[in-house]
Amino acid sequence: MRRLDVELGERSYPIFIGEGALRESAERIAELCGGGRAAVVTDTNVRAAHGDALSDVLRSRGVEAETVAVEPGEGGKSIANLERLYHAFAGFGLRRSDAVIAFGGGVVGDLAGFAAATYMRGVALVQIPTTLLAQVDSSVGGKVAVNIDEGKNLVGSFYQPRLVISDVSLLGTLPERELYSGMAEVVKYAAIGESGLAGLLASRGAPSGRLGDIVYMCCRCKAGYVRRDERDTGERMTLNFGHTFGHAIEKYYGYGTYLHGEAVAMGMALAARAGEALGVTSPEASRELLGLMDTCGLRYDFDGDPGCLIPLMAGDKKNTDGDITLILLENFGAPTSRRISGGALGRALTADAAQTG
Repeated sequence: MRRLDVELGERSYPIFIGEGALRESAERIAELCGGGRAAVVTDTNVRAAHGDALSDVLRSRGVEAETVAVEPGEGGKSIANLERLYHAFAGFGLRRSDAVIAFGGGVVGDLAGFAAATYMRGVALVQIPTTLLAQVDSSVGGKVAVNIDEGKNLVGSFYQPRLVISDVSLLGTLPERELYSGMAEVVKYAAIGESGLAGLLASRGAPSGRLGDIVYMCCRCKAGYVRRDERDTGERMTLNFGHTFGHAIEKYYGYGTYLHGEAVAMGMALAARAGEALGVTSPEASRELLGLMDTCGLRYDFDGDPGCLIPLMAGDKKNTDGDITLILLENFGAPTSRRISGGALGRALTADAAQTG
């Protein structure tokens, strides 16, 4: 088991990564449940696959736990489920000295994290991610939120966990589609400059073997961004590479049509296309990015009209003064942030389509 620390002063916390990390970290989980209780938030798929693993760990350390399971998928990250969690916590008698444990993928982590941040004005949060995407990205950094009809993650907060446990053995039951969804975030970290990751992926390709190393490298990269820009007002926006397009794709087609990582893969390809058309991204960077996604078995072709995405992108919460903030690659491993009007972006994509048509 390996340890990383997210260094944020009094809000610092460790990430434990490796096979069997859940059992090896049992005592630390129990210490955070100072009142002897924990509310476990999961989804029905994870509960069926791994529910006993966590309850056994908690029971072995004298922690009384109540589990609440929501439906899997992006639809679970709703105001209705948030209210359901509040009622469940109150019915269980959860106190400020107790803890909320998010046991699932990114949807569960966001939902449970926001509930923990706001219930009794904040109780301890433990993130135990069970998907590759959540282990390499969403469980780290303190972004918690729910969706509303107007957009994804528009109601949320920054609330750092007290502990993150990434037990890669939990990934063994993931459907193949979920694994490849997580690999899109892994490729993102390679594209924005995580040293050594591109080489590892190029030699390994599909998400098998050395998952612990992959998770460690991605978390190391993200921990650095979070330490330097916790509130996501500057450098941390680099982690949004592929996401501005990706979030628009998710919304345009309806949440659940594409997994988050699938939309991000298409978003990275569109960002490379836009970057080239704008004269920002080198052709070599685009080829390396798409080549790495090919090696990793990712599908990234967007068959729709990207112009339809621009109005949705304009509503992204990172935008200012009507412009769209895009993370683009100058070269592979060298990202840059650019603000561009929707009209200029539309013209660039149209010009690119004419050249490649």
